[in-house]
Amino acid sequence: MPQKYLIETYGCQMNVHDSERMAGLLEQAGFEAVTDPVDADIIVVNTCSVREHAEDKLYSRLGELRQVGLQRGSQPVVAVTGCVAQQLGDELFRRSSLVDVVVGTQSLKQLPGLVAQKLSAADGPADISLVDVSPHDDVSFPLGIARRRDSLKAYVNIIEGCNDCCAFCIVPYTRGRERMRALSEILAEVREAAENGHSEVHLLGQIVNHYQAPDDPGCDFAALLERVHEVPGIQRIRFASPHPRHVSHRLIHALRDLPKVCKHLHLPVQSGSTPVLARMRRRYTRERYLDLVAELRSEVEGIQLSTDVIVGFPGETTEDFEQTLSLAEAVRYHGMFSFKYSPRPATLAFKRMPDDVREGEKTRRIVELQALQKAIQLELHQELVGRAQEVFVDSRSKRRDHELSGRTSGNTVVNIPGSPDLFGRIVTVRIVGAGPNSVRGELMVA
Repeated sequence: MPQKYLIETYGCQMNVHDSERMAGLLEQAGFEAVTDPVDADIIVVNTCSVREHAEDKLYSRLGELRQVGLQRGSQPVVAVTGCVAQQLGDELFRRSSLVDVVVGTQSLKQLPGLVAQKLSAADGPADISLVDVSPHDDVSFPLGIARRRDSLKAYVNIIEGCNDCCAFCIVPYTRGRERMRALSEILAEVREAAENGHSEVHLLGQIVNHYQAPDDPGCDFAALLERVHEVPGIQRIRFASPHPRHVSHRLIHALRDLPKVCKHLHLPVQSGSTPVLARMRRRYTRERYLDLVAELRSEVEGIQLSTDVIVGFPGETTEDFEQTLSLAEAVRYHGMFSFKYSPRPATLAFKRMPDDVREGEKTRRIVELQALQKAIQLELHQELVGRAQEVFVDSRSKRRDHELSGRTSGNTVVNIPGSPDLFGRIVTVRIVGAGPNSVRGELMVA
């Protein structure tokens, strides 16, 4: 009887895709997926460390898994993977006796072998612990190995790691330096995904628009979009996350001219204050960012923007925060991920900048920012009422059992009545109602 595995995933889209890859590697090695931890012989906890308390969440989950072991009568093999694994390495063994295997972000291919080694040693020394956090440079991956969680949307990594080293960001220290995947390998994976019914592709990279093909010196990110656009079966192309200072005229023209490329750009600003941006090492000013927004809206009709914002970064004054509020009012984002600053180990801010904004003040600022953003989103969604929108139907609605859900090209969530035969289709919808997080629509009969 094959050994059973379960993967639990925390964090970003890249972590989700890493879990898809690990699932494929484990199944190729003969393991079988289950959905209940009680049934699992191997439990993989794929972690994220971008925000504070990631380690605390991990140890809390490990405590819960200990109870799972008591319930099933034997402890499963527990593997910790992802950014916390890369960050802490074999320190995890000292902090929790439940951890058996540690696999870093660049060592995913080693997971099945390490798990098998641990299982084969079950009758040997009880304290055998296995770790691989080595900086493997190979970013290739076996074609078709990923067990994709979504039947319609496919994640495809194009870059691993990051070289920018923003002062607040731990990613360069957990995912390593920037390594580009070959154009030929990316296109092969996109074609394979399309052939298997995945009609929306998401290109992933820490700074996705910094892509330069190692096997084709003339292929930058805009050219990659052009090549993916040519793949039969692909209806929509999305990507995350670009960096504002790498948004080229060629990329803007690709957004404008390629119908399959969604008219949505996630453009992380982090702060509306130029002095704070300088301390963050973002390498652009407030003015340059606003100029870029103006250029995008001038060139790409109907483009919708979303962003990331950190409040309470070291040294952020009330005036700095007011600059962030005024920028949000000026840009009018369709979506925003906002966070209170938290020091992350190894980063420049952690080493050199005291965390000098009081926690209560951070909370006050983020509540004010989120209230502003919620009001802006509601206004933008209300402007859609009565208008026709093309919607890619991709799931059931989270709000009502009898409704389906999809997204416009600009990434607005639309809930509509309809039957499951609409999944994977782009349909025309008239918007009839609006809330701050989504809108409601009705199918328009051709």
